[in-house]
Amino acid sequence: MYKHPDAPRLLAYRRGASGDCKNKMEFKIEKKLKGTLGRAGILKTPHGEIHTPAFVAVGTKATIKSLNPEQVKATGVEVVLGNTYHLYLQPGDEIVRDGGGIGKFMNWPGPTMTDSGGFQVFSLGAAYGKDISKITKITDPSLLIPERFDDSDAPRLAKIGQDGVSFKSHLDGSIHYITPEKSIQIQHNLGADIIFAFDECTSPTEDLRYQEEALERTHRWAERSLVEHQKLNSEKKISLFGIVQGGRDERLRKESARVISSLDFDGFGIGGSFAKEDMSTAVRWVNEILPEEKPRHLLGIGEPEDLFMGVENGVDLFDCVLPTRLGRNGTIYTKTGKIIIMNTKFRNDFSPIEKDCECYTCKNYSRAYVAHLFHGKEMLAGTLASIHNLYFIVNLVKNIRQSILDDNFFAFKDDFLKGYL
Repeated sequence: MYKHPDAPRLLAYRRGASGDCKNKMEFKIEKKLKGTLGRAGILKTPHGEIHTPAFVAVGTKATIKSLNPEQVKATGVEVVLGNTYHLYLQPGDEIVRDGGGIGKFMNWPGPTMTDSGGFQVFSLGAAYGKDISKITKITDPSLLIPERFDDSDAPRLAKIGQDGVSFKSHLDGSIHYITPEKSIQIQHNLGADIIFAFDECTSPTEDLRYQEEALERTHRWAERSLVEHQKLNSEKKISLFGIVQGGRDERLRKESARVISSLDFDGFGIGGSFAKEDMSTAVRWVNEILPEEKPRHLLGIGEPEDLFMGVENGVDLFDCVLPTRLGRNGTIYTKTGKIIIMNTKFRNDFSPIEKDCECYTCKNYSRAYVAHLFHGKEMLAGTLASIHNLYFIVNLVKNIRQSILDDNFFAFKDDFLKGYL
């Protein structure tokens, strides 16, 4: 059994034993969704409140691609997440620190978060060169990793060891080594309100043996992350979330939830690359064990049907790149499903993208105009589409939250999903 060298110190940070070590983040549950794990709440941070459930806008490099902070705020976004891996490489976490932290650096006045970099390690490592992302079809044989320990010649940019991860920068090929302590140090320099423990994300296509080894590593790294965080967090302004892993195996997921919840994290992330068909059960397994009084964040998930699933199973926060990524590529959310705005039928369609939508794009522009911008490869195209998509997803979650408060969640869910094809 692994024993952290600072084990005596770590015992003080077990759940319920931190005493005066509590930071300024507070989470209050306003109302529970009867018969489920769902709830509506308020998460207070040093830079403002987040009304949960809430969608977190992803600003990978301290920017929501193609939008300025005022445009982001106008969509209803309350919190922005930056990417530790990318900001460490460019412009460098010390530059962000010297610029006043990620919020001030990017001129975002509200709450901020940074991820640990663990998913990028996965993307550059086991998933490199394969079409494996946050949601994977496990039945696709092309994605199977037949023998994890015989693939040393695979064209990957990251390799995982017991103490950390070595990787090549995708920018210039330089070699870097990230440990749990280094990840926490970087995130403290970035200065977000909420940060995440360093973890190892695994694919659902991995075999059980590797899932077990990776989970043990994630738990060790969680303890090390927590100890380093407590050393650096003298002003108690930064909150640290632990991450639950375990793949698609019920035993491992529940074991991870028990181990991570035994540590005095301020909240929890639910990580992993999920198989679509069993994501809801994996989330439920975890949230039935995690302490009810602390917030839970489902990392990297944000499609409409998954938002309803997550909320019903006790998720408070979601983040996903899809609203802006799809927007930049001309795929736009509507209440009847996604549309491809470059399709011929939209060239002469002078109605808004969504008639009852209150976003800036729908109040001022037609489908024909947005289609024209995409056909003409104009920069404004991605901006207008991203504004609508972000508004759509953010306000869908706001409406889900309101439906919990109004006791009509299930009716709202059924009505929405019947129309969303």
